[in-house]
Amino acid sequence: MSRRWSGEWGRPAPSQEPALDVLIPSYGRAAELAVTLSGLAAQDGPVFSVILSDQTDGEPVWEEPAVAAMVRVLRAQGRPVTLERNLPRRGVAQQRHILLERSRAAQVLFLDNDVWLEPGMIARMHAALNEAGCGFVGAAVQGLSFLDDYREHELEPLELWERAVRPERVRRDDPSFGRWALHNAANLTHAAAELSLAREDWRLYKVAWVGGCVLFNREALVECGGFKFWDQLPADHAGEDVAAQWRVMERYGGAGILPSGAVHLESPTTVPHRETDAADVVLGVDGV
Repeated sequence: MSRRWSGEWGRPAPSQEPALDVLIPSYGRAAELAVTLSGLAAQDGPVFSVILSDQTDGEPVWEEPAVAAMVRVLRAQGRPVTLERNLPRRGVAQQRHILLERSRAAQVLFLDNDVWLEPGMIARMHAALNEAGCGFVGAAVQGLSFLDDYREHELEPLELWERAVRPERVRRDDPSFGRWALHNAANLTHAAAELSLAREDWRLYKVAWVGGCVLFNREALVECGGFKFWDQLPADHAGEDVAAQWRVMERYGGAGILPSGAVHLESPTTVPHRETDAADVVLGVDGV
């Protein structure tokens, strides 16, 4: 269970070593970050810490009252929160590299700063990764403005892992790449409803990759190079998460989780320039 206050605000229960570190790369979006942190504060076990790497122009994002308040809540719960500035901006891959270097727990959850997690989501992902023994389990973010937009054709690639999650190779020219459409709109919310999954239940499925909320076995991610490739990229790039996940998938396997329970706040992206795709640079345009 999570560490709660011992009768009074500011008096956390006895500390334990975190089972996982939540790693948040952040630039601007103070209101969204406050919502993200509120979702973390509502989680029950396992014990986790939070590491925030901020690249906001001007004052750091944690100076904003709503963000500062949620940092205080997490700390009062006994959850360590580390706040770091990472300037100048050198791209999202470098942000993720710095965060991974700061982490120490056996599992690391890369969580974007515009994602709200429903209560129990971290516990569900933690249990799934432990049971599956693979490299990562991701919760694809859901745009709930699309709840009435049922896309049967985009759900066609859904394939559950019926047995153990196995290593697999995914590239743009592979049929497996077509799974990307699963993560559009609110597709997985519809899929979970059709499977009649209770909140405490979960199933793993095959992915092309997962964006926004991915729990890694830290040792597996580091062994596959993590995000050390950041210095091969210009500051304006995208797809760094795809490159890292494809490497991990080939060696250890990776999966998505149903139900997702990760809600996208649907704010404008902070990475508008996507001319350079990290997967093309790191793995080669031909997918080697």
